[in-house]
Amino acid sequence: QMRLVESGGGLVQAGGSLLLSCVASGRTFSIHDMAWYRQFPGKEREFVATISRTGDSTSYADSVKGRFTISRDIRKKMLFLQMDNLKPEDTAVYYCVAKRPSESDIWGQGTQVIVST
Repeated sequence: QMRLVESGGGLVQAGGSLLLSCVASGRTFSIHDMAWYRQFPGKEREFVATISRTGDSTSYADSVKGRFTISRDIRKKMLFLQMDNLKPEDTAVYYCVAKRPSESDIWGQGTQVIVST
């Protein structure tokens, strides 16, 4: 089964940028739509962005539209989230997700992002 490992989280000042990465193991990366979700302390996980399996279609939550960019490198089996103009309210644990319509989605372990004022 595919395994997802995120990296790139950390502490950044408001207005700054971070690039989150997610590397997938296994041979099925190219057949999955992929997504980023995030979870605020004490809250449910929420959708951030998604990208089609070919990379030609993307969608974003209104809260990040214009500031975050999702991309993927199929050959390297990697998913990215470029986060610009970060705000304190973006502080959360960010998860890489492989979407599987007929089965449970596959989630990474998460990477913490903290945006200071």
